[in-house]
Amino acid sequence: MVIDSLREQTCGENSAVLFVYRDYQQQKYQSAVNMIGSLLSQIALGATDIPSEIRRTFELKQRGRQALRLPDMLKLFVETVSSIELVYIYFDAVDELLLGNRSELLRALRQIISDAPNIRLFLTGRPHIRGEFDKHLTERAYIIHIMADKEDIARYVSRKIDEDDDRDLDLMPDYLKHDILKTMLEKASEM
Repeated sequence: MVIDSLREQTCGENSAVLFVYRDYQQQKYQSAVNMIGSLLSQIALGATDIPSEIRRTFELKQRGRQALRLPDMLKLFVETVSSIELVYIYFDAVDELLLGNRSELLRALRQIISDAPNIRLFLTGRPHIRGEFDKHLTERAYIIHIMADKEDIARYVSRKIDEDDDRDLDLMPDYLKHDILKTMLEKASEM
């Protein structure tokens, strides 16, 4: 929803909407350099011509140069987005990154927003990493802490269970639905 809304609002403008979603099962591959590389590839795919900075760097890489390190990737990213008026970057579920990767990413994002004032970040994560966001991104960031409303969670889960037309009603008696809702709300309170 966030991505679609940003794309609608910026349609026809000199802007870019980039995003990275977490996959809990692929944590070990989610380094900062890979995620910044993913953002660069989105810029390249969205451009009519591959930006010259990206083309030049990857041509050098093909000639036997080692893989890009994070400082090189950050420099390339900032150079590439400098010609774009406004760049929105959305990172979902930052809390699902391995701790080392998460710290590395947050430091990289701090550098990006310091070097590129046209960048706007939107990060999501569970409340237990709030301190990490505050530590790494307080200089040029507005941090809004949002907590899920228990009643909203209960209504949503209940509706999804009720909308499941394929389920066998005998397999989901009311007491089981109640137990599922109760457990989910307890777990949501712990976060």
